[in-house]
Amino acid sequence: MISGWSIDAPNRWWLPRTRPAPKEDIGSTTCTSNVASGTSSVCTPGRPGSEISSQTRCDLELEVALCVVGVHYTETCEPEAPHLITNVETTNATVNDTEVTATVHQRMAVRELAPDEHVVDSGYITAAHILAARQDHDIDLIGPVGLDTHHGGRDPQAPDLTQAAFTTDWEAKKVTCPQGATSISWSHQRKASGTPLVRVHFALADCDPCPLKARCTKAANGKWGRSLTLLPQDQQQILEQRRAEQQTDAWKERYDARAGVEGTISQAVRRTRLQRTPYRGQDKTHLANVLSATALNIIRAAAWLNGTPLGTTRASHLARLTLAA
Repeated sequence: MISGWSIDAPNRWWLPRTRPAPKEDIGSTTCTSNVASGTSSVCTPGRPGSEISSQTRCDLELEVALCVVGVHYTETCEPEAPHLITNVETTNATVNDTEVTATVHQRMAVRELAPDEHVVDSGYITAAHILAARQDHDIDLIGPVGLDTHHGGRDPQAPDLTQAAFTTDWEAKKVTCPQGATSISWSHQRKASGTPLVRVHFALADCDPCPLKARCTKAANGKWGRSLTLLPQDQQQILEQRRAEQQTDAWKERYDARAGVEGTISQAVRRTRLQRTPYRGQDKTHLANVLSATALNIIRAAAWLNGTPLGTTRASHLARLTLAA
């Protein structure tokens, strides 16, 4: 069908209170955002750096909190078609991008707009998301996953041994290291978030005399040698496959389709003032974000029908600002 990407830009609205509010009810109070990359960093009450402004009116304490929400736009990015926004999600800015991916897919699927490919940045993708997108909606989720790193690469001439250097036998529940040693412990655990994982340990007796120890482990607990943390088998295999793919020129060329997202962020912010809204409440702010997307779609559709190049459409507002200055 079509390819798409998601973007995230911060959006602020003021929430006045006519009585002192408990800190846990206020939400985000200050925000530092990087619109170019579409990310936001939020300080919340109770965290270092958070601030709440207060004033007194009519003998009532009026507490004003700057509440921040994030808007996630998904647009088509076919090279020979107009780039139109197909989905708008408005969330509290404290919601992680990874929590939005499945919602975007579900909403597009309900409206029969699910793409064959969905191009996203690293904030929206994990191995679990890649697997779920394929199984639930037949979507190929494209984006960079976390690199396979270990010890920070101290010596480029003798690189550290990452997980890719080990061979996993999932049926036997054993892992073999590059020197032929076999793991002696395999346990199923869960992160605090509930994510299942497998913890693997090698014997200290095998690791201590190993000539590759300096490149493999710093373990000094007196019990275990090298340890590995693995995802469930289907997720781990997808993760390893994607890590290898994203190093190739072919994958990088596919991911280049997302380069236009910066133009979308800039156009939405400058043409429709996406970063700020006069409305109170997330529902009204979401409506404003939808109207913003609608306005951009009309502008882009008109430009497409008139034969205006895509780059000219996105850059026109910058030219007007330059002339005005």
